[in-house]
Amino acid sequence: MDARGRRVDTARILGNIALVTGFLITIVGLATDSTPAKGYVFAGMLVTAGVGLRLEAAITDRH
Repeated sequence: MDARGRRVDTARILGNIALVTGFLITIVGLATDSTPAKGYVFAGMLVTAGVGLRLEAAITDRH
């Protein structure tokens, strides 16, 4: 596998991890009502970063 393929796979995996973590924080926080507002901000930042990494991987893989 070439270097570009490894970068694409790494970005895709890290994006998936960030998305899943962000959504889990939100789901657990909503279910338990114990998450402060800062937790939701952090979860939103994780989801945003995850979407960005997934988009980067898709654009890089396309070329």
